Formats: sequence, C-alpha cells, structure tokens
Amino acid sequence: MSVYDIAIIGGGAAGVMAALRGVLNNDNVALFTGNAKAKKKSRAQWVSKVENMPGYHEYKKGIVNPNMETLKWIKNSEFSERFTQLNNLSVETITKNDDGLFTLTDHKGESHQAKYVVLATGLMDVQPHIQGSIDPVLPYANVQLIDYCLRCDGHHVYKKDTSIIGHTSGAVWVATMLYERYRTPSMNILTNGEEPQFDETTRELIEMYGFKVYTSPIKSIDGNAKELVLNGFELEDGSYVKNQISFISLGMIVYNELAKSLGAEVDERGFVTTNKKGETSVEGLYAVGDLQADIKKQIYTAWDSAVDALDDINGKIRRINREARLAEFRQQ
Repeated sequence: MSVYDIAIIGGGAAGVMAALRGVLNNDNVALFTGNAKAKKKSRAQWVSKVENMPGYHEYKKGIVNPNMETLKWIKNSEFSERFTQLNNLSVETITKNDDGLFTLTDHKGESHQAKYVVLATGLMDVQPHIQGSIDPVLPYANVQLIDYCLRCDGHHVYKKDTSIIGHTSGAVWVATMLYERYRTPSMNILTNGEEPQFDETTRELIEMYGFKVYTSPIKSIDGNAKELVLNGFELEDGSYVKNQISFISLGMIVYNELAKSLGAEVDERGFVTTNKKGETSVEGLYAVGDLQADIKKQIYTAWDSAVDALDDINGKIRRINREARLAEFRQQ
C-alpha cells in the first residue's frame, strides 16, 4: 500500500486549493473528491453564480467550474506525478495508527495511508420542508431565487419584496440586516408552521421596521424556476405572501463526522476547532474551509485556510527530512 504525504478529503473550494498548494509545495498529495452521494451533500455542488468574487462572474457553476479548471491544470503540469485524484471515492472511516500514519477506508472497503490528513468536508444549509419534502425548494435554490448566504447573495434583494424562512431570532437578524442595507419594499418572516422563538430585541425590531410574520406552514411555491421567476408563497391557512426573493435561515449541517471519530474537538455549533494553521486537537489532522471554526464561510477564506494548512504540513515534512539528513550527514 502506497503512503501519501497528504490525503485531502473534499473537492470543494478548500479541498481543491489544498490540493493545488500541496502539489506546488512538491508534496505527494491524494485528493478524495467523494462519490455521487457525497457530492450531492456538498454545498459547492449547489452554488451557481458567484458574484462577490472578482473574476468569477462568468462561471455558470461558481465553484465547480473553476475547480475543474484547476484540477485539469495540475494534471497537465510538471507536478502531475505528485498528484493522485481519487474520483468517485468517499472516505468512510479514518484511524490513526501507532506509527502516526492515518489509514483511510473508502466506501468500497479499500484502504489508503497518509502521513497527514486534511478535512475539507464542509457543510450544508438546512432546508425548509414543504408538504413534507425539501424538493420544492431546490429548483429555486439552484438559480438563486432562494438564497442562504448574506455575504454571497444579500445584494439580490435590492429593490425586491423579500421573505425570510426561519423561526428564531437569527431569522429576524437576517431580515434586519437585509432591510437596513437595501431598504427592501417589503420584508416578511415565514416560520413555516414553527412557533416563533424571537427574543425581546428582535420582537422590537419586527415592530419598528414593520416586518410581517406569518406562522402558517408553507403549502406551495408560486413561481417558475426555469424562467427565473419567484412570485411568492401560498400558506396552508390561505394566506399569500408576495415576494420576489427569499432567504433561508434555519442553520447548518456540519460534516464533522470524520473529525469527531478521531477525537478532534468541535465547538458548540459543530465546527472543528483548530490552531492558527488549521491543525486540530489530533496531531497531523487538519480542518480547512467551511468545516473550520471561527472563519468566514467564503471561497476566499477557504482558500486562505487551505494554504495555511498545506504550508504548515510542508514545513513539518521538510523539517523531518532535514533532521534525518543531518543525522546521516553527522555520521559520515
């Protein structure tokens, strides 16, 4: 069994940047991009246009397309021999051996070993259920009529009637930020059948700004995603909420299972805590991108965390090799 210097799990923005930095550092890198099931759970697969990144406006799939270009470049570069892309393989378990090596077992039962492991498994936004399913939401989410990230897509509400789907104070704060920044013609909060959990401050904001709160479950979405049209939501109590765009504020699912299985520490929200270089509480195990605690969930911060981690790993690899050479040199 071959032993890689670095195994990277996850083919999103952070994972691909980690792979690029790793091979440019002349380390032996394996990238696990995930099988079809794992890819469907990836936030990167569902991002369409990226408008808050210079130079990314023309990509139809704002993370997938440039990542494909990067991987193609690596494979055609002089560093290609340092790179192994393990397509359609999802890592199911990781163990750390007594010799310090990590053993990764994929969904086919095959094992791989690495000196260092970089987790770039990311997260997924929690989806609202309509008539017991998230399926009605997805066509609109894929074309940015229903959005999630304020920093990425908040500007889409400009001059548009807007609704926020959520039932906690967090949803009210999303509505507040968007309204204060863009002065939307109207702002609605849909709890989708959940009991509102607003604190005193957010109740006051609702009253001050004139937000309307609807507590009935959503019955259906009125619009045509193929024609990029969202008209509003029909509620089960017969109400109709007019809006041209909606944001979802229901929290995130953090894909931290592999990190936790090795005993890595996570924060109260489930994000993996690391030092400044991205190393977790488990020596040799790194977390980058959206998985990492205390960083923005953005492409550029994912890149930055990946570069920090791979440079730190490269420093350790070089130091170990240097010390071995020095020991041999001194014996001559």
